[in-house]
Formats: sequence, C-alpha cells, structure tokens
Amino acid sequence: MRVLFIGTGDIGVPTLRALLNSTDHRLIGLVTQPDKPVGRTQEIRSPATKAFLAEAGASIPILQPARIKAVEAIERVQLLAPDVIVVMAYGQVLPRALLDIPRIACLNLHASLLPRWRGAAPIQAAIAAGEEETGITVMYMDEGLDTGDILLQKKIEITPNETGGSLHDRLGAIAPEALLESLQLFEAGSAPRRKQDNDSATHAPKLARDAGKIDWTESAEVIERRIRAYDPWPGAYTMVATNSGKEQKLKIFSSSVVDTNGDPGQILSAGDRGLIVGTGRGGLSLREVQLEGKRRMAATEFLRGTQPVAIV
Repeated sequence: MRVLFIGTGDIGVPTLRALLNSTDHRLIGLVTQPDKPVGRTQEIRSPATKAFLAEAGASIPILQPARIKAVEAIERVQLLAPDVIVVMAYGQVLPRALLDIPRIACLNLHASLLPRWRGAAPIQAAIAAGEEETGITVMYMDEGLDTGDILLQKKIEITPNETGGSLHDRLGAIAPEALLESLQLFEAGSAPRRKQDNDSATHAPKLARDAGKIDWTESAEVIERRIRAYDPWPGAYTMVATNSGKEQKLKIFSSSVVDTNGDPGQILSAGDRGLIVGTGRGGLSLREVQLEGKRRMAATEFLRGTQPVAIV
C-alpha cells in the first residue's frame, strides 16, 4: 500500500520507522508541522518526525504547511495519491477534503482506549485518573474530535510508578504493531468497523503550561498521580516561601503518600524525614524536586541548602 504519514511528535517516530522499513508498504511522504524556534536560544528545530527521516537518510517528500486546510496543501497531498493516510500526534485538525483523499482510509492512531480520553492529552489524563490500563486505538477519521469508528485496539497496563514520559514511550512502541495489523486487515478485506459509545466518552483537553500547579486541597493520592502524569509535561509544581525571603517555584518530580494529616499546603516536616506536606486527605512526601534556578535533586538534599517556610 502507498502510505502517507501525518505527524509531528516523538510518539509517532516508531510508527514512521516501521513504515519506512516495511517491505509490504511504501511510505510515500510525510506531512508535519513547520520548523520552529525552541527554548531560550530560539534555535530553529525540525519536528521529531522530520528529524528522524533526515537521520535515516530517507528521500521522500516532506510537506510542512502552516495550515493543512490550505488549498495548496490539500492539492499537494492529492498528487501523492495515497492508498492510506496515517495520522498520529500531528497538531492540526484535518479538513473533510483531505480525509476523502486516500483510496482506502484515513486512520488515526490515538493514545487511549477510545471512547475514553478523547482529546490532546490522553496519556496524562489516564494516569491522573488512576486508570489501570490504556492503549492505542486505530480509528477511522471523521471530522469530530476522536469520534470516528474503531478498527482495533492494543492494550497495555499502567504501572504503579508510571509517568507521562514512560507511558508516552511505551504507547509509541506498540503503535507500529497496531497499524501494521490494521493494514493487513485491509489487504485481507476484513478490516472491522465499530462505532464508539458516545455516552461513555471522557475528554482530555490540551494542557496549558500552568496546568501542573498543585491544588493541595485535593487528596494525597490524587496529587501523587498528577505529579507522575505531568512528568515531563507540563510539570507539577508549587510555590514556596524560603528562608531567603523569596517566593520561588518548586517543581516536583516524584512523591509518595504518607499516613499523616495536616491542613492542605501545611509543611508538616522539613528535615531528616524529608519534605512532607498536608493535603485535603493524607500527607504527601516530596521525593525529587527542583527549586527555580537550581538543578533537580532529592528532597533531602534540597533541604540541606534551603529551608522552605511555607507553601504559598
């Protein structure tokens, strides 16, 4: 089959690699976001998918339209004449005119077990909600937000110490198998279609940078899951007043629930027992942190150089 891949993020790279190396299918092109400035230096960087093809020495067309809905972008995709379009972590909504281009289907690889966690942040949402499993859904695309019919799903367990980063990588690793199995089903003429149960749908909207600010009135269990879910993006944090008289951001990378109680946001211990903070229910021991302007370190090491006075 002639396959066009549309995607931007790291999670799509294993699937792109599988298509590039496939002897059964031909990768005919990549559509991805434009290069953009990144970080403090504003260095211009290519999307992960484009960078992968450059490293692999692949000579296939790469389209980077600012707007996928633009007439010129749609015409260029038409000229590639794909049998199947595969979309994963692209970042723009595809118009009907593009969805109708492939001869066989336009498929989306979504990082959840739809209809649970439709939207831009399904990985973080599944961990934060305390889900025991998640997976990759291969879905026939329509004009809705992750509302298309399901072709197949691959499930994995969410481990007790799972972070957003580790689950992202594990889901990316199983996506190629899900896609290649789907393409085999098309070739055999037996690809299924199952409508989603819209009444069971949950939503995971795009996360803003400040979404990781901790609400200490929530329970310790909820906060602990959110800290793991938001590592590395958007990052969990709180504001602390220190003995230097400053109010600074304290990023939190890992924590554990402890059997103690106190007012939400109250510092219950800041010494040999580590940094323990009261929540809406139970206590939370902060294990790995990073004070603004400092490096990441164990909370016990942090406390040797800084004395937090209060959570603000």
